[in-house]
Amino acid sequence: MEPHVQYAKTSDGVDIAFASMGDGPPLVSLPLFAIANVQRIWAMFPNVFQPVTRTFRLIWYDSRGTGLSDRDTIDFSMEAMMRDLEAVVDRTGLRSFAVLGIRDSVPVAVTYAATFPDRVSHLILIDGWTNPSDWIDSPAAMASEALIDQDWTLFTQMLARVLSGLDDPGLTDLLGENIRAGVEPDAFRAFMEAMKSWDVTALLPEVKAQTFVLHNNNNVFAPIRVGQKLAAGIPDARFLAIDDVNYLRVGPLVAEFMGTAEKPDSVEPGAVRTVLFTDIVGHTEMMSRLGDEAGRDVLREHERIVREALAEHSGTEVKTMGDGFMASFGAVTKAVECAIALQRAFAERESGEPLNVRVGINAGEPIEEDGDLFGATVILASRIAAKAEGGEILVADTVRGLCSGKGFLFADRGEFVAKGFEDAVRLFEVRWLNPTADH
Repeated sequence: MEPHVQYAKTSDGVDIAFASMGDGPPLVSLPLFAIANVQRIWAMFPNVFQPVTRTFRLIWYDSRGTGLSDRDTIDFSMEAMMRDLEAVVDRTGLRSFAVLGIRDSVPVAVTYAATFPDRVSHLILIDGWTNPSDWIDSPAAMASEALIDQDWTLFTQMLARVLSGLDDPGLTDLLGENIRAGVEPDAFRAFMEAMKSWDVTALLPEVKAQTFVLHNNNNVFAPIRVGQKLAAGIPDARFLAIDDVNYLRVGPLVAEFMGTAEKPDSVEPGAVRTVLFTDIVGHTEMMSRLGDEAGRDVLREHERIVREALAEHSGTEVKTMGDGFMASFGAVTKAVECAIALQRAFAERESGEPLNVRVGINAGEPIEEDGDLFGATVILASRIAAKAEGGEILVADTVRGLCSGKGFLFADRGEFVAKGFEDAVRLFEVRWLNPTADH
């Protein structure tokens, strides 16, 4: 479903485009200036925004001078940013709501929360900063300053492919195009200049909202200490260092923080769930060969691919074990479709260290405790994954039976007795590449 764009008028007469999707507690997401267009951002980041709308009423907008808002007004003072946000809040009739600020919108979020403490119930700040000294001397900022006046197209490409921190090549290509479509060069220059006067250091102690500060370890503009300083300045703020440059974990983390998380993992006694395990083959050797930094880059790529596939196929991440994931599904077909999508994504990577990942799937009645799953169903799924080779998907006969007539192709891999089990289980390989097996 495409977002329905509406308009709010500011106190100084500027038309601000905004959209609203989902049900639940209201969450206002402040604009990412360089990614400006309420329609385009929804299409560009489906695995970020759409999961959020499962638990929240998400409201997002374009600031003045950008996207679908009034492009003729390029006043980016903090006072102007406040007027944009106030217009959207008044137009939507919000009284108490959560505010989400990412990167350069964080100072705006802090200012609003400190100014209107009775309105903001929760404050989520990601990859933010408190004053220009946090970022102005970074190599990324200096590179931006040097290039923006030289070649606008080259600057936007560098911002998208290098300085954004995103590690999805398809996404970064779209991002560069989106920046050029969403903001004019003069407006971008004016915004960068305006940010140099934004300093919310004195406002941090005035924030009363429950606050969650997240900061990426490899943020190229603001190092992790900047996020730590931000959290330390806000009373009782919670801080979490993350490796999530594509922001795929935003929805679940925010829902957990606000106590509104979906409960697909909550397993009633007797409820059937499908459990999926992934594991990188040769992980230890890879880390030894590449070294910690390069090896961690490969692991981040693995994490991104898995989390995107889980979001697309309604899977729930139960936990990660460094070189693998454990996930659960309410529908067995979704689990198998997710496994196929995973292997295809790993196989289609065009460059870098190969990712040989094995997948094992089992279905049964696991036991749930504190968000984790236990029992024979889970153990057997793990044993099945360990039996697979890189690039393979192995499933138990129960999964094969539940998928009968669903169009999947299976190859009989015979029986094996898993460690800790008395009875043999018959395994089937899901044919996802050049399928020629019998059903």
